[in-house]
Amino acid sequence: MDEINFQEKMNQILERIRELPANQAPAANDAADTAAARRERVQSSVAELQDALDYLRLSVKYLVFDLEATRRENSYLRRMIEQSNRERERNNPKPEEPRDDEHPDFGSNGWE
Repeated sequence: MDEINFQEKMNQILERIRELPANQAPAANDAADTAAARRERVQSSVAELQDALDYLRLSVKYLVFDLEATRRENSYLRRMIEQSNRERERNNPKPEEPRDDEHPDFGSNGWE
């Protein structure tokens, strides 16, 4: 129910309350006032929830943006490291390590 419909219904209720006998009107007025106060509290709560959801949506968008930027940066840095490693290997080739069969005087454990 939107605000206009609520106000129309509330006005109808107040008109009926005015038509009540004098001994019943105060209780009905109290009930109408209570209903209006509850409606205001509900509307306030809904507005606060909408604000919280808007903030949450914005936060999630920011986090997604930050995650994508971090992934791009991570990818870029990995490519830089790989390129640096390739250049280092090209400029400083590793000497081949000696194989066990190149040393026939040693046994299988290297101490014999």
